[in-house]
Amino acid sequence: MSPFSLFVVYLLIWWLTLFAVLPLGVRGQAEDGEVVRGSEPGAPVESNMKRKVKITTIFATIIWVVVCSIIWSGILSWDMIADWLNIDKLAE
Repeated sequence: MSPFSLFVVYLLIWWLTLFAVLPLGVRGQAEDGEVVRGSEPGAPVESNMKRKVKITTIFATIIWVVVCSIIWSGILSWDMIADWLNIDKLAE
């Protein structure tokens, strides 16, 4: 894989992991009993974004290493994925 492909795969995995991590540990203002006037009661009390970005980066890096290892080992290739998705047939 080219360096650009490695970067794109990492970026996709990172974003997907971020969306999986975002809802973890979120408490709404209504759950705390202190709703700020003019805000949605379900709005988070504290988002902890720095912590979530760190967790996302750690998990995304682990997933990325596994995905790249599978591709480099030959167990799975881009051609196999294209065959499964019938990309050649879509172009016709």
